[in-house]
Amino acid sequence: MKICQAAPQQAATLLQQSHAMMTRMYAPEDNHALDLNALAAPDIRFFIAVDGDQVLACGAVKLAADYAEVKSLFTDPAARGRGAAYAILTAIEAKARDHNLPFLRLETGVGLDAAAALYRRFGFYEIGAFGDYPSSPASVFFEKPLG
Repeated sequence: MKICQAAPQQAATLLQQSHAMMTRMYAPEDNHALDLNALAAPDIRFFIAVDGDQVLACGAVKLAADYAEVKSLFTDPAARGRGAAYAILTAIEAKARDHNLPFLRLETGVGLDAAAALYRRFGFYEIGAFGDYPSSPASVFFEKPLG
């Protein structure tokens, strides 16, 4: 498996699966997924995990002034358990450290228990809402200090 920075279009199928799942699980006001154009913004770095020509997982980091934010982390259901999401998180953390940002933060949804468990294993802990996110019973917020 190889992790590389890529254009979001290279993971369009995975992102469509992720967005469909989020649409089924959450009300529109509780769905904070970014579309392909937003994921291609200058302040975002997008990563994929590949095995041969198969994209196993994707994820992005949004670089803000005082923290970095994990966005759009998703693994192909057939590839789960192979460490792809953990490897992408490692690349995201390295990119945040390259930019000397003190925290890595994220918002995820209630009910995404495997994702929350992964974040905890990676050193994240729960925090309150941050940035432009409203407090919501559908959201769980995490942070990992990088200092």
